[in-house]
This record gives sequence, structure tokens and C-alpha cells, in this order.
Amino acid sequence: MHALVATVVHHPEDARILHRQIRALLDAGHSVTYLAPFRERGVTPWAELTAVDVPRAAGRRRLRALRAARAALEEHAPRADLLLFHDPELMLALPKERPATVWDVHEDAAAALLTKPWLPRPLRRPLAPVVRGFERRAERRMHLLLAEEGYRDRFSRQHPVVPNTTEVPERPARPPGHDRIVYLGHLSEARGARELIEAGRLLRPHGVRVDIIGAADPQVRPLLRDAQRDGYVRWYGFVPNDRALRIVSGALAGVSLLHDTPNYRHSLPTKVVEYMAHGLPVITTPSPVAEALVTGRPEGACGIVVPFGDAAAAAESALLLRGDPALRARFARTGHEIARDHYHWPVQAERFVRQLEEWAGEETGETARGRVPAQCSGPAAPLRNARA
Repeated sequence: MHALVATVVHHPEDARILHRQIRALLDAGHSVTYLAPFRERGVTPWAELTAVDVPRAAGRRRLRALRAARAALEEHAPRADLLLFHDPELMLALPKERPATVWDVHEDAAAALLTKPWLPRPLRRPLAPVVRGFERRAERRMHLLLAEEGYRDRFSRQHPVVPNTTEVPERPARPPGHDRIVYLGHLSEARGARELIEAGRLLRPHGVRVDIIGAADPQVRPLLRDAQRDGYVRWYGFVPNDRALRIVSGALAGVSLLHDTPNYRHSLPTKVVEYMAHGLPVITTPSPVAEALVTGRPEGACGIVVPFGDAAAAAESALLLRGDPALRARFARTGHEIARDHYHWPVQAERFVRQLEEWAGEETGETARGRVPAQCSGPAAPLRNARA
């Protein structure tokens, strides 16, 4: 099978897209053409891929990216057995001639509008029904993969769920430490950027550092730069997932301070599972799914739940864990056990690949059709540029 994977919004090294889904397709013997904003993100694509560069869609600058994506999809889609795209706006760029088409639904797009700083506030709620209409039409025209069980209610038909799980090592590389807490993921006000900075300010006199790994919305970048200059946090910016998880390993705790917004209310933060997978106690706000995972499992608790918007409670929880090595070791063991037993990506990877093979009209286990790109071995070939 030859799969065409497309995004103009996500980072080309997005963990779900590249490190999980594309990696699973390659490991299963399929070939992949990957359409993504490589140059604007400063990314060298993997040698195993055929890479097609397009502009990035960010904020209100989206039209140019969609035009370029449409041209690239018109060129490459007819030669693919399956098209897998990751941004709802790419529905506006789909060519008429295309193979079996799959939309991977990462988030509640209508609810997410409420927290988009680039979208004028008066337009956010009125646009939600428009987005819901696009979703209803999409499920009549293409296949859908859902990243969360909680997304099922938005659609009238049943669609397979491929949870955003992670690779869980057989055992953590290092035990939890005592002098830093970590945040892994994109940063915005709704994702708790201000609370992370304030926690860093409160923890600094106690010798505990806040490490922050991830790209940030324009509105919070100056805050993060100032906090780093003042020594309250260490902000790494975007780091590819495999390297980011090496930084996470050995921290005192992993932190998720999401706000109580509709988009997060029914979603499991992948970062929480990644913390558990790498043997870190978790400090999280009480979104229902995160709280149930961290404190509501029969195996026991693997972290501490703090109120929404309460940086002081997050800092106090970090100090509690630092002062109680037995507690943080117990949380670390329990979290890793839960992650290994229930959230190990290879189990989902097999189901994911099998589902795409079925949609592409192939028998499970059938060999790929042999359309392997010329640059499948050796150094990566130059990017094909699809800029408008």
C-alpha cells in the first residue's frame, strides 16, 4: 500500500502523525508520501519517506497553505492507495480524483474555536455550527478515525477509535528525581502556560526547576521568554518526541495544567500517559478523563489532582513529592504499570495499520504494492516544493 499523509497545521515531527502512525505504516512494509511544512519548521524528513514541502497554515495565514496543499494533493493523490489527512481545513483542498480518504480527528474542532487566540472573539461561537456541519458532511464522504472515545457523540455513525497512546518502555530508564518538574506539549493560556510560569516562580526558592518542552502560541511566547530570563523556567521550545521523552525521564513529576474548556473536558492529555510511561508521578488539573486515570484506577493513584488555575497548589504538590521519596516511587510504579498494560502504542499500531489496509481495499497481511519511493534508502532526497 502507498499512503499519502498530509498536514499543513501540525509540526512535521508531530508525535501522533510521524512517530506513531507513519512509523507504523513504514514498519508494516508500506510506502509513504508525507506532505507537510518541512522548510518553515526547519525539519529534515526521514529518508524512508517521499517528502512534499508546503507552506504552514498558522493563525489567520491559511489561504496560501491551502492553495499549495490542493495543488500537491492533486498531483500525488491519484498515485496513492490511501489519503490520510490531519487538519479539518484540508477538506477544502481535497482533489476530486483521490483514493480512499481518511480524516484523523485529533480534537473537537468546534470546541477548540473557543480558545483560538487568532480568531476574533465575536466569531468563535457563531462558527461552531459551521464546523459541525463540515463534520457531518465529512462522515458521508470519507472514512474517519477518532483519537478519543469522547468524540463519538459528535457523529451519527460509528467510527474506529485510535487512541493517542505512546510507546511504553518495559521499565523506565531512570527513577523520578527531586529537583525539576516537566511539562511536555504545546503551550497556550488554555493549556496552563501562565500557571507553569507562576509555579516556576514559587518553586525557584526551593531549588526545584520547571522544564517546559514544546512550541508556544504567539500570545504566551513573550511570557515564557521573560520567565526563562528571570530563571523561573527552562523553555526548550519544540523538541522531537523521541528526544523530548529523554528530557522528561528522571524528573520529579510531569505536569498537565489544562483549563476547564470544552475541547479538553472529554480528552485524555497524551502528556499524562507519556509521564506515566516514563515513570513520573503526575500533577494534573481535574479534567474528568485525566482525573479518572490519575486517581480513579483500581491499580491505585499515580499522581495528584490540583484545582484549575491554581499554580500554588501545583507547586505545593511538587514539594510534597520531593519530600516523600516513597510516595513518588509508588506513584511512578503504579503509573508505569497502568501505561504498560493499557496504553502501549504497538497494540494500537497494529489495529491502525489493519484498518487503513482494509479501507484501501487490501487484505490484512498482503504485501505492499511495490510503489516504494526512490529515496527509500540512502540520504534523504531534496524536498519537492509545493508552494503556491
